[in-house]
Amino acid sequence: MPIWIDGDACPRPVKDAVFRAGHKKQIQVKLVANQFMTLPQSPYIQLIQVESGFDKADDFIVEQVSSIDLVITADIPLAAGAIEKGAAVINPRGEQYTKDTIGARLTMRNFNETLRNSGLLVQDGPPAYNQKDMHSFAAALDKWIQRALAKK
Repeated sequence: MPIWIDGDACPRPVKDAVFRAGHKKQIQVKLVANQFMTLPQSPYIQLIQVESGFDKADDFIVEQVSSIDLVITADIPLAAGAIEKGAAVINPRGEQYTKDTIGARLTMRNFNETLRNSGLLVQDGPPAYNQKDMHSFAAALDKWIQRALAKK
């Protein structure tokens, strides 16, 4: 039941929390990124560096993930692919994406992308990551870990 982290855009506090939890609970954590990243020393934490390119890390995660895994990402297409394979998905702000919610999120993402590409929508990006987001994420991670360990 590994935890997969979409590493390139994941906030550092989220990665650190997952690394601590994975090491403490002896759960494999796999950080997938296009660039080298320094990780804490632990037999439970692994960097998987994929080649540079659009969606290479996302594609790798979707290929490898299984129904007992957790994926941490804010990337909606990656979340949709992981959910399709039965994995649990939590974003860095603690929101869990599910089969019931991902379709609407994907539709809205695609619609907004169309508007941005046509110049009709200009966005500044998401709000700054804050302590409330971190607390929500930590609670969602802990909930998943407790359920996963209970199934073992």
